[in-house]
Amino acid sequence: MLVKRLEREMDMLGRHLIVLRTVAREEPIGILKLAEEVGFPKHKVRYSLRVLEHEGLIEPSPRGAITTKKATKFIAQFESKMNPLEKKLSRVSKTLR
Repeated sequence: MLVKRLEREMDMLGRHLIVLRTVAREEPIGILKLAEEVGFPKHKVRYSLRVLEHEGLIEPSPRGAITTKKATKFIAQFESKMNPLEKKLSRVSKTLR
């Protein structure tokens, strides 16, 4: 159960990142086109857009979602933010060995 929750969160993060990457590449882009591009159901794309907007990474425009300046910074720093998490996960996975 504990690992299953982490797995769901990782899947959701991955989906949000795919949606963000696609918005950055195709902006402005609407929900229907975005769902088609990424291959996720519209309701999941809509949720990811809502999360990304709440985080200030995208914003709506008359022609569809567009990225913000914060998104550019987030994308550039993402790998450096993930490295400590990868190390922490590695330590946790070794706990029961």
